[in-house]
This record gives sequence, C-alpha cells and structure tokens, in this order.
Amino acid sequence: MTDDHVYLSLAEASPEGDARWAFGTGFEDPLHGVDTALLPGLDHAELASLCLALGDDALVSAQRLAEWVTLAPELEEEVALANIGLDLLGQARLLLSRAGQAEGAGRDEDQLAYFRAPEEFRNVVLAELPNGDFAHCVARLLLLSSWRLAVFQALSAHPDPVLAAIAAKGVNELAYHRDHAAQWTVRLGDGTEESRRRMTEALDQVWPHLPELFHGADQGLRGDVELTLRQVLDAAGLEPPHPAERGPYRGRAGEHTEHLTELLAELQSVARADPEATW
Repeated sequence: MTDDHVYLSLAEASPEGDARWAFGTGFEDPLHGVDTALLPGLDHAELASLCLALGDDALVSAQRLAEWVTLAPELEEEVALANIGLDLLGQARLLLSRAGQAEGAGRDEDQLAYFRAPEEFRNVVLAELPNGDFAHCVARLLLLSSWRLAVFQALSAHPDPVLAAIAAKGVNELAYHRDHAAQWTVRLGDGTEESRRRMTEALDQVWPHLPELFHGADQGLRGDVELTLRQVLDAAGLEPPHPAERGPYRGRAGEHTEHLTELLAELQSVARADPEATW
C-alpha cells in the first residue's frame, strides 16, 4: 500500500477542500468584528474553566512540539512540526485570554501561561508526556488532533461568540494537524519492519491516555473520534492497542506527572526571571 491519498476521504471533508497547510495563512484576526463582551446569561466560571483547559492543552503541546526543532528526521518535517506548534500556540493565546476575561480576576494570557504552578494547569496528561522517538510524536499528535478537532467542531456553535470564533478558526488548523499525523501513521505502519515496530510501540504508549480525553464528554464525540482513528489504523494495517481503558489520569483536576514540572520550568524561566518586564 502507498501513502498517496490514504487519508483523502477525511481530508476532503475539511472546510477548505484542498491540501494546503494552514500554517502561516491565518493572518486574519479571528475575533475581528466579534463582540467580546461576556454575555450575562452564560456561566462565566464554566466558560473560564473550559477555555483554560483547552488553552493549557495547546500551550503544553506546543512546547513539546518545539522540542523537535533540529531533531526531526528531515527538514520538511521539522518545519511542519514547528508550524503545528505555532498553530497551537496561537490557539493557546486566544483561549487563555478569554479564560482570563471570563474569570474576572485581572489575569491576562501571559500571567496564566507563565505564573501558575503545575498543579494549577488543567491540560490532559497526554500532552505533557516527554517526547520519545518520532513515531511517538506521530501517535500522540494523531490522538490529540483527532480529539481536539472534534471538540472544536462542536464548540464552533458555542453560545459565547469569542469561544465560537476561536473554535471555528481552529477547525481548519486542526484538520491539517490530523491529516499530517494520519499520513505519517500510515507511512510508518505500512513501511519497513522497523518503522512498523516503532509505530506499534508508540501506539501502545499513548493509547492508555485516550480515555482521559473523553472524560465527561458526549459519547457521540468519542464514537466519532474512535471511528476516525480506526480508519487511519486500518489504512496503516495496524490494530488499536488493547485494552485501551487504563488510568485514571486527572490532568483536568490538576494532577500531573513530574514531566509537566520540568516542562514549565523551561517554558516559564525567562518570564519569571523578570516578572515586571514587558514584551
């Protein structure tokens, strides 16, 4: 099997209907013309919590992807991973800003990103795990982007106009992230004996974290994501690891691994060295 058009059926479902990368094309302000005032009928604490969790997922994932710069197996892939990270960083900035507005405590995106302790972060544990080999990067990106795309598609109809606009913009980006990860999954799974072994081991490592992504979520969303993952693995000639149910992981409750502490120490070091600096 070749990897040409292996993900075509899903890619054709993207809003743009083409094969362009989203990276560097989204220069329009997604909030242009959007009323950013908080609606009185919404639960602002709930909105803040949702934006914070999704923002933390994106921020931590972006940091992990940045670690691949100079380490990816080829230059084109290095650029791709860096730009996926930049997409996620852009999502993080918008989401953390909205979280700060909704909580009403005077914190902006920088304060939320750089001046919270690890136990205050609400990202899923899968995002914070240290990088393994390239297959591990692909497997994690496949799970996170497939899930996040489904979440953003649902949130594009959220009653908060700001969150809805952020989600609508993110849908295009995440469709490309998912497509990129899917194509690499097939390439590695349907490649050499060594690449197949590595892809299989990577899936074994990330799959137990899948249940946390759906904790408290609509089961229809979980079904859609699992169907997508099955399509990709079928194309790659791979089986989903079994069993998938293991845990519990409670990143949303602030319970993290020691790996997040190490990641944040690096991410926050410059800002904490001079908290009064402006950038």
